[in-house]
Amino acid sequence: MECQVRSATVDDTEAISRVVIAALRESNSQDYSPDVIAQVEQSFAPEIVRTQLEKRKVFVAVRRENLIGTASLDGDVVRSVFVDPTYQGRGIGRQLMAVIHATAAQAGASVLRVPSSVTAEKFYTTLGYQKIRDEFHGAERTIVMEKRLQG
Repeated sequence: MECQVRSATVDDTEAISRVVIAALRESNSQDYSPDVIAQVEQSFAPEIVRTQLEKRKVFVAVRRENLIGTASLDGDVVRSVFVDPTYQGRGIGRQLMAVIHATAAQAGASVLRVPSSVTAEKFYTTLGYQKIRDEFHGAERTIVMEKRLQG
């Protein structure tokens, strides 16, 4: 599916928050309890997203002026990869990850890590990530995965 991936701006804050919360509620809720989803949602309130824009390289996928996905890079850690549920399974996540991989390689990273949700583990595996370990934050299970970049 055609979309443009670009760096996020402060004007994208509300839309990023909306996309992430929609994905959490529709997709991740199949693998996590309502309590865990509600807790994770708090990390993506607009004011927190705005703060993340200052600390990370945040990218957005846009189609016909609608923000439909987001991903960010925090040093050598991939964070917050979410696609609007309406557009999941159409290659948007892959396009975002291609930009993340290129940005990380350009910055000199040789290995990327991602704290994956149970929901996204298969997605990252298809991109060449391998599971390193599980981490538990209360009832929330996170799968730490890693990929060596070509270089």
